[in-house]
Amino acid sequence: MLSAVDLGHRGFYGGPPLGLLERGSLPDARWVEGPGDGGGAASRRARNKLRVANFVTFQGSPGLWGPASTNAALLAAAEINKRGGILGREIELVFSDAGGPIEDVIHRVSLAVDYDDVDIVMGSHISAVRVALRKAIRGRVPYIYTPVYEGGERTPGVMAIGETPRWQSRPAIDWLAREKKAQRWYLIGSDYVWPWLSHRAVKKYIKDAGGQVVGEEFVPLGEDDHERHLDRIRAAQPDVVLISLIGNDSVTFNRAFAEAGLSRHILRLAGAMDETVLLGIGADNTENLFCASGYFGCHDSAANDAFRDSYRRMFGPTAPPIGSVGQSNYEGLRFLATIAEKAQTLQARSLLQVARNVVYQGGRGEVTIRDGRARMTMHLAEADGLDFKLLRTF
Repeated sequence: MLSAVDLGHRGFYGGPPLGLLERGSLPDARWVEGPGDGGGAASRRARNKLRVANFVTFQGSPGLWGPASTNAALLAAAEINKRGGILGREIELVFSDAGGPIEDVIHRVSLAVDYDDVDIVMGSHISAVRVALRKAIRGRVPYIYTPVYEGGERTPGVMAIGETPRWQSRPAIDWLAREKKAQRWYLIGSDYVWPWLSHRAVKKYIKDAGGQVVGEEFVPLGEDDHERHLDRIRAAQPDVVLISLIGNDSVTFNRAFAEAGLSRHILRLAGAMDETVLLGIGADNTENLFCASGYFGCHDSAANDAFRDSYRRMFGPTAPPIGSVGQSNYEGLRFLATIAEKAQTLQARSLLQVARNVVYQGGRGEVTIRDGRARMTMHLAEADGLDFKLLRTF
């Protein structure tokens, strides 16, 4: 078992080692690869801590979001615990890797629920992992899924709070059609459930905006040779390439796209793009690159100013940049605190009932959930070197 301070020396943080921070500022946290001390339902009722298993990806294409995601969860837990915890119970974070073979991730969540006595599972990972974990958890404990996803999650016991295509992609497509006269669209995404279902919705939005899809393809996760994809894009002559590639795959594609000279005359619209990915792409490769999201680090608001200040104080000025995916882990715990306070219990059925219709506050500001669907202010931004410039708010 590793403590939060130990994690800082194992490469999970890009900022100063957590050992340099005041230990009292951090919540209890552990990194686990196997079963914990167990104890079952009886010890869960007796504990004065609320054990949250946070499944964050530390390897593969989405692994670049791991450090910021972990930091954001630690920050939220520290803030909540400073105010007395959730219904008097201090949050104890248990970190597990959501990367690698699906069978391994399923094994980890089964150990967490069956032997490590967790009260809540929280996930910041790709939708393919969410589908596997919800089957393994089987509603035994509540499962909060935090990042952008394809929408439509209705599995009993699962609460999804991220952006969905209807509110994220549709206004951005309309804006590009209107302001940039974009008509011809090429869709490229990673080969799993989020891009599949997102593209299905996006095609309708493009048609409604008067455009047409001139090409579509799905790329295996981990693909870093994009020459044949770029050849097909050149041949299709699109006005916009809509990119649903994930993590490091988006980094390598966007680098190759710009280095091939395509960024000078073809726009790019990305759906899982944030400051972490932008840093990997590099300032010289971000020309004509747009992104729609419910969160940008550059957005000035009271809620985000407070979040950014707290993040810098806890992790220092060289900590991993915090973008939409990382920040969603902060939102997940803020959401949990809100529904528990409203329900006045941590009993799963009551939490799930309250979670279907609730308003909570996070780094994005106010997020409203109605009938299980999250609504928030959405922003369209254009890459400006290694940062974003906000263009519109929807």
